[in-house]
Amino acid sequence: MDIIVIGAGVVGVSTAWRLAQDGHKVRLIDKAADVGTGASFSNGAQLSYSYVAPLADPSVWAQLPKLLTDPASPVQFRPGFDLFQYRWLMQFLAACTPERARRTIDELGALAESSKKILHENAALRAIPFEWTQTGKLVVYSGEQSFAAARLYAEQQALSGTDKRAVSTEQCLEIEPALASIAERLVGGLFSPGDEAGDAYLFTQGMARLLDADALMLQTEVKGLVREGRTIKAVHTDKGMLEADLVVLAAGVDSRRLGRSVGLDLPIYPLKGYSATAPVAVPAAAPSVSITDAKRKVVYARLGSTLRLAGAADLVGHNLDIDQARVGQLLADARHDFPDAADWAQSRLWAGQRPATPTGRPILGRSGVADNLLLNVGHGALGFTLALGSADRIARDVAGRAGA
Repeated sequence: MDIIVIGAGVVGVSTAWRLAQDGHKVRLIDKAADVGTGASFSNGAQLSYSYVAPLADPSVWAQLPKLLTDPASPVQFRPGFDLFQYRWLMQFLAACTPERARRTIDELGALAESSKKILHENAALRAIPFEWTQTGKLVVYSGEQSFAAARLYAEQQALSGTDKRAVSTEQCLEIEPALASIAERLVGGLFSPGDEAGDAYLFTQGMARLLDADALMLQTEVKGLVREGRTIKAVHTDKGMLEADLVVLAAGVDSRRLGRSVGLDLPIYPLKGYSATAPVAVPAAAPSVSITDAKRKVVYARLGSTLRLAGAADLVGHNLDIDQARVGQLLADARHDFPDAADWAQSRLWAGQRPATPTGRPILGRSGVADNLLLNVGHGALGFTLALGSADRIARDVAGRAGA
């Protein structure tokens, strides 16, 4: 089949690569000059296969006043003149129930395991130089109540075969000695030995190199989709109309705009996050295991000779400005917790927009408005983790159509 994939982030490039593996002619379209320059460029870098709990969690209700009013909160809400922002927030709060969170964890867990399996079993992907480490992930806790809830969560996941272990503070230090600088405030952690880390931008670049040279159509802006009845007749770009047998929408936060052009109302809102990437100063003081601070909602990932710090989830609309107060808080925490780990003054700062659904579940498969339009959108903060599994889901859908 002749297939157009819209969006050249890690999800879109994974989709194009997977479809090409099945012998389809693929064209990958993006307005950027290079692949992986949007939300994939400088994200948290964790391949969090065993820790896919959504932001929409029952614990949100107790934290809501602080989340909405505390300027140091990891989640910030800035009201605007945007009815969709309020609608998305109401849908998000409605998803904060035990049943819906459990369903999300189950679905994301299956996608994550599929992603991991594909990466580990494909020699071409494993050969991509993307600072890949397989040292596990350690989520650290500084409150007894939150740690008790985490232990229960780990026990529940163990029933489905997930290797996630509750560990004491002493065991945390054995797993990652660099945590000695914050040991006094830790009460324990959850260790997932099968989790990994890597540079999503480098991975996306490497996958793009596996595509045919004529597959990439960069610096090509998609204006909208042209639909006639139940068929997408063309992709309207600034370089003309492009026709294909099938179109896959994988354009991150821009997917909502493009969906509206054919009457599709996608519940995707940009959750703004920040990262700082700094050169490692003292290797022994820098974590080699991926670290998540459960209280501050920040992550650390070692990427070769650099240390990546990422955090925040701000509902502030389509805004990529660097909020100095927000990154200042992130860097202040990093300097306090890991003062010798990196040269934080030399940090490369970045802001990105995670394409988030209220439930935390991506929207995959048939669009409902056109028979030849598939969706691979709404992965939130887990795009890197879920990209390959989501791409495989799309490819299997396409294969089912071809065989029908």
